Amino acid sequence: MDEHDSLAERFEVHRTHLRAVAYRMLGSLSEADDAVQEAWLRLSRSDTSGVENLGGWLTTVVARVCLDILRSRKSRREERSACTCPTRLAALYKSAPCRIALALQKILMSGCGERKSD
Repeated sequence: MDEHDSLAERFEVHRTHLRAVAYRMLGSLSEADDAVQEAWLRLSRSDTSGVENLGGWLTTVVARVCLDILRSRKSRREERSACTCPTRLAALYKSAPCRIALALQKILMSGCGERKSD
């Protein structure tokens, strides 16, 4: 097994968690998959020899990619479509990294000044 295959296996261990974080932040499975794919691309182009916690590193990358997507959405005045969260992903939202990602999303979105009244 070469280094690339080993890295791919290590990435796959974290894929479900990364997708859950991205989906929680973006509310779209297709955008979540795009964010996870971007994380893989960044990982495959990076020197990971100094990375002690790959899961934490990948979660940070996915969160930053999601924030970029949200900023882009905000600049284009796009609204996230309402969709039902898949059961498998819903259970992962309770993890600490997901709560952090949600907090980052709320902070970013609070600056847009477009609050909906109930």
